[in-house]
Amino acid sequence: MLDAIPTERPITPLLDSIDETEKLRELDVDQLDTLARELREFLLYSVGKTGGHFGAGLGVVELTIALHYVFNTPHDSLVWDVGHQAYPHKILTGRRERMLTMRQPNGLAAFPTRSESDYDTFGVGHSSTSISAALGMMAAKRQQGRAKDSHTIAIIGDGAMTAGMAFEALNHAGALDDNVLVILNDNNMSISNNVGGLSSYFARMWRASPITLSAAAANACCRNFLLPLKPCIAPKNI
Repeated sequence: MLDAIPTERPITPLLDSIDETEKLRELDVDQLDTLARELREFLLYSVGKTGGHFGAGLGVVELTIALHYVFNTPHDSLVWDVGHQAYPHKILTGRRERMLTMRQPNGLAAFPTRSESDYDTFGVGHSSTSISAALGMMAAKRQQGRAKDSHTIAIIGDGAMTAGMAFEALNHAGALDDNVLVILNDNNMSISNNVGGLSSYFARMWRASPITLSAAAANACCRNFLLPLKPCIAPKNI
């Protein structure tokens, strides 16, 4: 456990061996904890040198590794909302040694940028666009006949989920039968502490026991699907 931001480049032999995600997918599962530790140390070092957002990136180190390990990126598309949480993604996708150029002239962008890498599927600088973008990509893949063999994954934070564009996209996604995965990264933070009804709902949900969550899901299923059918399935009076 680090007690200060590293001022010297940390020793990261496993991380240094990964310049593309194919190399990451060659690792054994029991090596991923070591990779996460090295990635977190390098992230602290690089952002400490250039400035930027620590919290969002530190909170998705394991998630980023898991996504690139499980999915066949860049054939499968990862769509990062806002972009502050995409620093570990940049480090793992061939830009590790350029991280110290971030926010510098002719350096790396602070957000995912399509011209920078094939792994950056969508250029972002504002929140709540990832789900809509993922749906558009999936629609394009369907037109190209690639919908069945290419996954599209949107990663959105709980702060970004409060925007109308995210709800519009979820409403649209519910009407489609496409291969889109939406991951909610609920870290209880936006630029500052989250407020509002949705934030309170998420907090109550995560505090609940698994049994409570299962019961709530079952009740929601009954309300949404079974109750409208009640007049049709109720026994007739004899």
